[in-house]
Amino acid sequence: MAIFAKESGLSLEDALAFFYDSDTYKLISEGVADMHCRSDEYLADELMLEYKEQVCSQ
Repeated sequence: MAIFAKESGLSLEDALAFFYDSDTYKLISEGVADMHCRSDEYLADELMLEYKEQVCSQ
């Protein structure tokens, strides 16, 4: 989560809140595509894509 927080400029607390509401978290918790086995960097990249999409749509 620290990687995503640093890349997004969010506090660790806000980054964690975003993560728990994200589609990425849903995929991890449901075991889809072995997301839970992916590297921290891969997951941070996925979260950044989701974050940028959300920010741009506001």
